[in-house]
This record gives sequence, structure tokens and C-alpha cells, in this order.
Amino acid sequence: MIHTINSISKLHYLLGVPKPKHPLISVLDLENINMTSHKEVWENHTTKLYTIAIKSGITGKMKYGQNKFDFDEGVLMCMGPNQVVSIENIDEVDIKGYSLTINPDFLLNHTLTKKIKTYDFFSYQVNEALFLSDSEEQVILKLFEAIKNEYENNIDSFSQEVILSNLDLLLIHINRYYNRQFITRKNYHSDLLSRVETVLMEYYQDDIHEELPTVQYLADKLCLSSAYLSDMLKSYTGLSAQQHIHEMVINKAKELLTISELSISQIAYELGFQHPQSFSRLFKKKTGISPKLYVQKASPN
Repeated sequence: MIHTINSISKLHYLLGVPKPKHPLISVLDLENINMTSHKEVWENHTTKLYTIAIKSGITGKMKYGQNKFDFDEGVLMCMGPNQVVSIENIDEVDIKGYSLTINPDFLLNHTLTKKIKTYDFFSYQVNEALFLSDSEEQVILKLFEAIKNEYENNIDSFSQEVILSNLDLLLIHINRYYNRQFITRKNYHSDLLSRVETVLMEYYQDDIHEELPTVQYLADKLCLSSAYLSDMLKSYTGLSAQQHIHEMVINKAKELLTISELSISQIAYELGFQHPQSFSRLFKKKTGISPKLYVQKASPN
């Protein structure tokens, strides 16, 4: 059973902390929470809220799907609404740091209502957390502190705008640091690119496919979220995960068009296209010529 946390008040109750000072936003010192009273909730839960947590010294395990992850370093994680999270061994969990949780209604009539949805890191999984340098961590903590001070001391007609301004800046920095992380993890990226190619090649080892490989299929095979996979590939190669799939499909199509006696329609179906016209459009878009013309040029006669 998946337990749903749909309000800040319910979150505070389940964490064993006092009622929130604002019904739509919460800033918590993670040392003060108590998760042991509602273990059944934390073992499989989702929320309707946005959460940004900067954590250090976390023990215990967090789980997404079938994947478990341990953390020994300070990390920053962002979770959007409807993500399913499992926390195991609740009695052993020990967390230091801060969490900022926002009900989407707090953003209404502000530019962040739409802007926050453009940040893919709210769809990343726990193993795709942001690892901060000391200087980056200080920047994040100062913004957390500014939001925390406003939340605790100045709830008035200006407080929402002050909090949202700091939240906007916080999200910009997180986005900036994620892009830095993509750049600095070159060895990981190179290995990831190799694994992407392997997964796609293995997909086409069979003769016939009912559909094209999807980004979600590729992400599942690599134990990553589709958003993180696309963002990381885009940063490293300039191509999104979908574009990598199309590149592989076109390369496979060229091979079949050159050595196979199948018709263009049969090749399209074999690759997973529902309609040959869709295959022809994609092939021409990627190569500049139609499959028929490619076959004619490749023919020795």
C-alpha cells in the first residue's frame, strides 16, 4: 500500500514535529524529526508536495523501485509531487540537515508556478542526488537560512514574496550545480554512454519489435530516471536520450536497407514503427534522403 501525504500539516504530524507556522510551507531541522511512530507510512509513501532536502550524515537506506542506496556524504535531493519513496530500517535512520517542503498552492499567481515544472531535477531519483562542494553547500545553506528566518519570524503580507524570491534563487543555484556535476563526472558519463549503446544494441538483437525503444525503457535498464538520463546525455553529448535512440534506430535501418532483402515497409515494422510513413519521415529527417533513395545509392548497380 502506498501512503499519500497531501498536506504540510499531515507531514508534520507524521514526522512528530509541532504544527507548521504556515499551512503551505515548512522548513525543518532534520535532527528534530521522529519517523519511528509511523514506520508503515515511510516504508512506502508519496506526497503531493515539493521537497528540497540538504542532508549530511544520513544512515539507513532509501529505496526507489527495486534499487537501494546508501549515502556517506552530504547530498541535496529534490523530490516533486507523486514520487514514490521507501525508507527502510527506520529505527536506524539518523539524518542531519534541513528540509524545505512546499505545497504547490503556495506558488499560485507567481512565476514559479510554471518555472518550477521546468526543473527536471524534481523528477530525479535518490541515486541521482546532487553532491555539493564546500562552497556550494554554504550558498545553499545561506538560502535555506534566509527562508527559515522568514518562515519563523516574519509571517506578514510580504513574507510570501520574500520566501518565493529566495526559493527562486535556490532553484537557480541547484540547477547550476547539477550542470556542474554533469560536467565534472566525465568518467561516469563515458561509461554511461557505453552502457546506453549496449542496451540499444541488445534491444535490436531480436528480429522483430512491436514498438521503438522508449526513453523510459532505456532509463529502467540503466536504473536511472528518464529526466536525469536525458539531462546527463544532453550535457555530455549534446543529444537527449530520445535523440540517442533515434540515432541507433537510423543506424540499424541503414544496415537493414543495405544488406536485407526486406521491403522498406517490412524494415519499418521490424524496427518497431507502427506505420512505414513514420519511419520514412524520421529517416529523411536524420539523413536528408528517403529510405528508397538511400537503397538506390547503396546499390552497386
